[in-house]
Amino acid sequence: MKLTTFGAAQSVTGSMHMLEVNGHTLLMDCGMYQGRREETYKVNLNFPFDPKTLDCVVLSHAHIDHSGNLPNLVKNGFQGPIWTTNATADLADIMLRDSGRIQEDDIKFVNKIRAKQGQPPMEPLYTEIQAIQTAPHFRSVFYDQPFSPIPGVTVTLYDAGHIIGSAAICVDVEEQGNKKRLWFSGDIGRLEAPILKDPVLPIDADYLLMECTYGDTIHPPMEEAFEEFKAVVLRTIKRGGKVIVPAFAIGRTQNLSYYLGDAIDKGEIPPIPVIVDSPLAVSASDIYRRHTECFDEETAAMIREHRTPYLDFDHIIYTHSVDESKAINSFHEPCIIISASGMAENGRILHHLRNNIGDGKNTIALISYMAPYTLGRRLQEGQTKVRIFGEEFFRKAEVAMIAGFSAHADQNLLVDYVKATSATLKKLILVHGEAEAEEAFLTRLKNELKLPEAVYPTKGESFEL
Repeated sequence: MKLTTFGAAQSVTGSMHMLEVNGHTLLMDCGMYQGRREETYKVNLNFPFDPKTLDCVVLSHAHIDHSGNLPNLVKNGFQGPIWTTNATADLADIMLRDSGRIQEDDIKFVNKIRAKQGQPPMEPLYTEIQAIQTAPHFRSVFYDQPFSPIPGVTVTLYDAGHIIGSAAICVDVEEQGNKKRLWFSGDIGRLEAPILKDPVLPIDADYLLMECTYGDTIHPPMEEAFEEFKAVVLRTIKRGGKVIVPAFAIGRTQNLSYYLGDAIDKGEIPPIPVIVDSPLAVSASDIYRRHTECFDEETAAMIREHRTPYLDFDHIIYTHSVDESKAINSFHEPCIIISASGMAENGRILHHLRNNIGDGKNTIALISYMAPYTLGRRLQEGQTKVRIFGEEFFRKAEVAMIAGFSAHADQNLLVDYVKATSATLKKLILVHGEAEAEEAFLTRLKNELKLPEAVYPTKGESFEL
């Protein structure tokens, strides 16, 4: 069995790992690399292998850095099945369509600049239509249900607790009479997060291919983060203002909605409107409702007992049309507006910031990681003059930065993840993490248990397992 790490190697983006077994090839994830525009385009456009030669793909979850280049794979000749959970198949479909629209819009903008420079136009990585053509390749399976995607290989998907449908991929291989187990963590969720079940820890793995995104970080409890958010809401209401929240459409929006519904239900926050203004977030919330098999016991009990699930409490409003989104601007009472994108780089959130950033009664609540050079990062850094849609705005609104809402496991849970299978583990392969996180995580692991071989592979590095 040969494993090659083609993506998320010494970085946190573009997850893509190939297994070669018994003369067949299986790809785990096919994520989009995300970085500077020109580099991103080149990396995503050109695969380091021929997609026509792949037998199948097994997808851990629908986030774009894990699923986002699947339409390009199909566009370049991949004809096999894409195995994943039922919820991920539904969620990936809407996310890839959304990504296709973004590819088309982005390339139009780039081509305007290229035309002025006398350069030839570029093509999008893929279009919305090509994203739609990916959907027939999905093959849905339930958690804990073994299946055989290629000869001599049995795969079982276990709940990763990260976003709805997310899975760890357990690969049992029989090769020349030998049996081996590779466990790919995907993205590991958090314990006691709302709505979803806790992540399943690895079982009897010989080889562990594992993310280490927050290998150097201990998260505060998510409830503690919401207490900070609640204080922001209460002081903004007292001023008569609005709380504007740039939030990722998948996971972050649903968790925040859940906590807000609970707080309003308990009378901890006045019953003000909570407006979710993101087409992708609205569609994703519909998928959350549809896949109750992914819910934890507390949320499942609410449904069994016909109590209102906190994705659908009385004061939450989901917008669908552009006109509904625009109508929010004429609303002058206190409210909470949750809108994408999470780093305030594109989407409807820019319109809400444009219309509210100059009013000192309002608050911009930043609850996500803000990458360098983004509008969210400039707000986080306290800049008072920012550009939105090419116009300069003077910020008078309060900016509140709240950590702790991440859907990724922290260092403590990552250590427990390795310990769960340390008795059988022969090799630990760390991916989806920057060097500082990997180094801190590995240092702690070595202090707490006797580690087998541990590696931090470069892009394209291969291992015979």
